[in-house]
Amino acid sequence: MIMPLFFGVIASSALILGAVIGVRFELPKRLLAILLAFAAGSLITALAFELFEDAYQRGGIVRAALGLLGGAIVFTILSALLDRWAQPGAQATPADEYQGSAKLDTDAAAADRKATAASTRGAAGMALLAAVTLDGVPENVALGVSLGEGTGGLALLAAIFVSNLPEALVGAASMRSQGRSAGSVIGLWFACAVLLVAAVVVGAGPLSGTDPEAISLPLAFAAGAVIASLADTLMPEAYEHGGPAVAISTAAGFVLAFVLSLA
Repeated sequence: MIMPLFFGVIASSALILGAVIGVRFELPKRLLAILLAFAAGSLITALAFELFEDAYQRGGIVRAALGLLGGAIVFTILSALLDRWAQPGAQATPADEYQGSAKLDTDAAAADRKATAASTRGAAGMALLAAVTLDGVPENVALGVSLGEGTGGLALLAAIFVSNLPEALVGAASMRSQGRSAGSVIGLWFACAVLLVAAVVVGAGPLSGTDPEAISLPLAFAAGAVIASLADTLMPEAYEHGGPAVAISTAAGFVLAFVLSLA
């Protein structure tokens, strides 16, 4: 269990690192968007070549497709509820209906923007922490399964790390905007990191020897949660504020994770 524990610590350390950066520094808005786009590219590779492909090989296309749709539906519903919690009382209008996720408030972490009401009066940081936990648990369980069966996991590890970093950075900055102390903010993200390390260990231990068809569903579920997270949270924010550079950053993230998937 040493290797799964090590991989889990590496993947989740990005949450703590991002939280430390988020409570102490502000970054250019475009840089934040580029980081989110890079994470999106990495996650595309991981879900296609590790999560969904593995689910398909274990359980067939029907089981994999149903699991993926289930993961996407569950995450989308929960994400919408978290957005409502992040910005209570907000009324959608035709002008702002498609402005992305309220919980990923990159303005709170940007040097060139002011934190929005979602951060200062709402609960954007806590909502983002909850969202990271919701899609992080199945991702990390899948990472553990891959490690437990010796089927790789480097691409998924890289994708989890690079997605955790900017999300924790933005979430911590949002919490800071609410007036929380640096210690309490870092403590919350540390607790999330510990939970996700435990998910890797569970995946590598009790679940790794499970019947292939049975494990196909949680793998596909994780892929669906990742797809929903990309479409609902990461990509809208990245492409709204990053400009043309996010296209190159997304491609770079894809290539890096693909190279690692061949290792």
